[in-house]
Amino acid sequence: MQTKTISFIESLVNVVIGYGIAIVSQLIIFPVFGIDIPLSDNFIIGLWFTLISLIRSYVIRRWFTVKINVN
Repeated sequence: MQTKTISFIESLVNVVIGYGIAIVSQLIIFPVFGIDIPLSDNFIIGLWFTLISLIRSYVIRRWFTVKINVN
């Protein structure tokens, strides 16, 4: 069984890596669509999506942990 702390750490590592990928992706993809925003805005947008992703990842991990232990 995975503890809540380990679930959080796993989710955090996953999301931090995802944040880096998101920033690089935004820097490449936004200009293709004519979106021209300052780098600081890219970081803020990436941060918001990262926080949402961290919460989503943690909740899903805990849900699966509960489901596995019930069966």
